[in-house]
Amino acid sequence: MSAVSFASEQTNFTLPNRKSIKSWLNSVVKAEKKSLGAIAFVFCTDDYLLDINKRFLAHDYYTDVITFDYSVESSISGDVFISIDRVAENATKVGVSFENELHRVLLHGVLHLLGYKDKTSVEKALMTDKEDFYLSLRAF
Repeated sequence: MSAVSFASEQTNFTLPNRKSIKSWLNSVVKAEKKSLGAIAFVFCTDDYLLDINKRFLAHDYYTDVITFDYSVESSISGDVFISIDRVAENATKVGVSFENELHRVLLHGVLHLLGYKDKTSVEKALMTDKEDFYLSLRAF
């Protein structure tokens, strides 16, 4: 059974357009020839995500998203933690709306679950191309 869920930790953020976003992300997964398992998006603060980054990844820096991949074969599943603080700051830095940056980060987490990486410049370029393409398909 497929399920996309949204929760918050240490923030009162509530995602608008949940149904439309679930449908959009499901269409991304289908377009990539995978099936949607269970994905939990957790919206949190910078400090909450920094703690996760330190404890589980041994990284001592802020980030906008951390993805834990539990996918099995062609069914993608995982937990995607998103810092609302970082999304807001990054949106301001790059001159886009908070909503647009949030959608990019949601998608970024899903692309990681689909197997895309972003460690090298070539991988980052492909990830950005995929983000731009799928963001252009939003119908909300």
